[in-house]
Amino acid sequence: MFELVFLGTSASAPSIYRGLPALAVLAGEQRFLVDCGEGTQRQILRSGIGFKRLNRIFLTHAHLDHILGLGGLLSTYGRWEALDEIHIWGGLPAIERVQSLVYQVIFRRESPPVPIYFYRTMPAEILFQGRKFTIRAFPVSHRGRECYGYIFEEDSRRPFLADKAEALGVPHGPERSQLVAGRSIVTPEGRIVHPDEVLGDVIKGAKVVITGDLARSDDIHEAARGADALVIESTYLDRHADIASEVGHITARQAAELARDCDVKFLFLTHISRRYREFEVISEVRKTFPDSYVPRDLDHFAIFRDKLPQKIEAQDRQNDADDLPEGGE
Repeated sequence: MFELVFLGTSASAPSIYRGLPALAVLAGEQRFLVDCGEGTQRQILRSGIGFKRLNRIFLTHAHLDHILGLGGLLSTYGRWEALDEIHIWGGLPAIERVQSLVYQVIFRRESPPVPIYFYRTMPAEILFQGRKFTIRAFPVSHRGRECYGYIFEEDSRRPFLADKAEALGVPHGPERSQLVAGRSIVTPEGRIVHPDEVLGDVIKGAKVVITGDLARSDDIHEAARGADALVIESTYLDRHADIASEVGHITARQAAELARDCDVKFLFLTHISRRYREFEVISEVRKTFPDSYVPRDLDHFAIFRDKLPQKIEAQDRQNDADDLPEGGE
């Protein structure tokens, strides 16, 4: 299971109700931030998830509305020493721009109080290996070079069939763990038991795909296919498709068609332009793909394999908002 906390859902500039792009992804004890628009650190506090362990940041591209919040966030991290180290992934243009922000503006005359590690996103690699999940990147077409989306995917597993193990005389204990790990064992009676005899069919884990901004959707089918949740931009409606094409964005209808064609289970539309009312976006997308939602800032969802997302209400959220002391100096 993954959790998605939508910290900012507006496009290009904030509105009264929506902040600039930022999305927290929670995976058990580990936490990740995808993009960091202006004002993200306040949204983190408002969400209740706090700053603890939120030290791995993935950038989709170099545009300021997706990275400018790093200035304040890194300054806060450095000042209060809430984290031991910070890791930032992104395409080369995004990394270079953030490095300029960090070393020429925030920490111009001093070294950062905590180490900051930068990694150039490579779509052919596993960027992060968690205990039971991986994070990978895929290229997207947008304005500029090296724009990426990210895939958070749980490892596949084979369930242990206890009834078959009992029938074969497999004792309780480390022998069962060895079989789950793919190793054959010998029972106390001397019988050799192979993993295939006590493991069920492969069950895929939950898959969350986050596209960032994109100018076309026909080239990301492989990445999006079978996603339990697809978080995708929807800056324009179909009546403004010509403008969307000119400025490197897609429409709600295009997002819906992608989800339909790629067997996506649920669609989240974000990066919402201030020119539209929320109901207009919902109306357009659900004509093609009914299992869709336009999240508002601070909406929090749990994502499961082959189940619709479950919304988590504010009182159910883990509250780490006391990471940092109140007050001034």
